[in-house]
Amino acid sequence: MSAIVDLVLGIVTSIGGFVEVGSISTAAQAGSEFGFQLLWAIAAATLMLAMLVEMSGRLAAVSKRSVAAAVRERFGIHFQVVPLTAEFLIDILLLAAEIGGAAIGVKLLTGVGFQWWVLPIGLAAWLVLWQCGFSIIEYGLGLLGLVTLSFVVSAYQLQPNTGDLAKALLPSLPDHHYTRYAFLAVSILGATVSPYLLNFYASGSIEEKLTEPELWVNRTTAYLGMCFGGVVSMGVLVTSAMVLQPRHILVDSYEQAALMFVPAFGRWAVGLFAAALGVGCFGAAVELALNAGYTFAQVFGWSWGANRPRPDAARFTAAFTFVLIAALAIGLFGFDPLRLTMLSVALTVVIMPAVVLPFLVLMNDRKYVKEHTSTAIGNALLAALTVLACVLAIVVIPLELVGG
Repeated sequence: MSAIVDLVLGIVTSIGGFVEVGSISTAAQAGSEFGFQLLWAIAAATLMLAMLVEMSGRLAAVSKRSVAAAVRERFGIHFQVVPLTAEFLIDILLLAAEIGGAAIGVKLLTGVGFQWWVLPIGLAAWLVLWQCGFSIIEYGLGLLGLVTLSFVVSAYQLQPNTGDLAKALLPSLPDHHYTRYAFLAVSILGATVSPYLLNFYASGSIEEKLTEPELWVNRTTAYLGMCFGGVVSMGVLVTSAMVLQPRHILVDSYEQAALMFVPAFGRWAVGLFAAALGVGCFGAAVELALNAGYTFAQVFGWSWGANRPRPDAARFTAAFTFVLIAALAIGLFGFDPLRLTMLSVALTVVIMPAVVLPFLVLMNDRKYVKEHTSTAIGNALLAALTVLACVLAIVVIPLELVGG
């Protein structure tokens, strides 16, 4: 019974951390500029993430190691230091963008400039991390994140043509701005397959004491949960396509994106968009900071765990505190959260090969997964994803310069 409860909560709360500043911004821009055409990119990225998340959970359940700890042990610190440093810097930028997104949500509700809310939101995130165990962080914030289902409700009320939606799930070429289209497709991948989600999920599986007999729970949670979040991202794109594109409104600020809710929700539109943006971004900010503590502690062999008393894991606590302070420093210097988001997701694509490649080894090493190694089909898909990640890592910066 406990496994069933965990399964249901895991699927429902998968929205937390999935639907955040990156997925909202890329989907809203894609919809406003290209209509339904980039739905396939969200679908493909969601399936890629689900596959990697399932592997992360399987690794954790069998070996009792997170992704970061297993990579450190199997490949050594010399292999890990460059991608670890790059991921650390990207996570700080993304964390600053998440805090900025949450601050804009509060600004839309209060009318007070978002810069005034950066510090209070950062402090609130730290207090959650200081006071709460993993279950409250994951399930509590995840349940609050259900407000983002308003994107799905909005898309449903707008009654899009199902034939057009189905057609958009197949890749196609645009009739204008090819480089912009390609950049947004790659950015959707970077916003969806975020490296921190993989280690966070594995660490959470260890915190929740996932066991080998419960691998079916992990598999179901990974695929259904990620697809649940993917549907919400599709709701963002569809709503943007049906409301903003016909009016030729390009999303270069979150205030403009809020207009997509007006036809469906009327006078509640701005408030509901603000709540969806604010809660989604705040939940992702807490998870990002917590994962920074996880990663540093796991790589350097420190005590860690959101369920541990904070004084008993002082260096773990110091790590997530430092990352929050660094992100807040960026926020206090002033920045455009939307631009920072797009830069962060582009840089995420650059380091993706180093994130994906270790799975090819770890998921076929019986020391870590015993008899639960990947199948031939799983290995083929992972190899294809690795090659794709390498290609995208090469082209994303030129696309950012030309089409960003």
